[in-house]
Amino acid sequence: MQERFKKYNHILRYETSQLEKVILGITTREDGLSPYPKEAFNLARYIDDDSINITQHQEQLAATIHYPREQWVFPIQTHENKVVEVTDEDKGTNIDALSDELYGVDGMYTYQSDILLTMCYADCVPIYFYSEPHHFVGLAHAGWRGTVGQIANEMVSKIDFDVKDLQVVIGPATSSTYEINDDIKSKFEQLPVDTNQFIDTRAEDRHGIDLKQANALLLEYAGVPKDNIYITNYATSEDLSLFFSYRVEKGNTGRMLAFIGQ
Repeated sequence: MQERFKKYNHILRYETSQLEKVILGITTREDGLSPYPKEAFNLARYIDDDSINITQHQEQLAATIHYPREQWVFPIQTHENKVVEVTDEDKGTNIDALSDELYGVDGMYTYQSDILLTMCYADCVPIYFYSEPHHFVGLAHAGWRGTVGQIANEMVSKIDFDVKDLQVVIGPATSSTYEINDDIKSKFEQLPVDTNQFIDTRAEDRHGIDLKQANALLLEYAGVPKDNIYITNYATSEDLSLFFSYRVEKGNTGRMLAFIGQ
């Protein structure tokens, strides 16, 4: 399948003839102000970086996508499966500075326009949800814990329209070079999908896992038609010129910002 994420200044933007009003994408790492690492376009306030850098990066992104920072919403992610609806009252949450608002949230959705849902990533799976006919957008953060917790299915459970009208985009995340141990593998084996389709055993207590594929299968189990699920070819752990990778860089790196709005 042809890659639908197209490269622009500081972002990969998802493009398809199906989209008219929804804007969907993720930032890249290059040509930024942050020293963490050098000249990085970091968007996370919760790592060792000057807050002025993040604000300037936000302003650059806002100008690129024509979406003012005042309309952005950012949760405090904790690798769980809590999903919440956001409204106009949430605009600006955790954008200028972090707070206790929207703490423990790894999934957001809204039926309102002029709200940009945003979350940070550096290997975990960004999952975007949208339905233009129903004015719905959503964004989830799925690492291995969120995937085991079926956060994608939690998002599907929140919609109030036919699931056949839902489109899902699985964005840049770590490749199957990501490995898990027996204990974590056993947690995935309790899911209602075939783990043989996304886990391969490589050695004793070592198993490669494709988290993008795992989430796609869970979405199909939740009723989303396979043709409505797009999986990008981009892998964060494979291209450090474009992406931050928490695993490859052993935590000493920045974060990309995934975003979706209408």
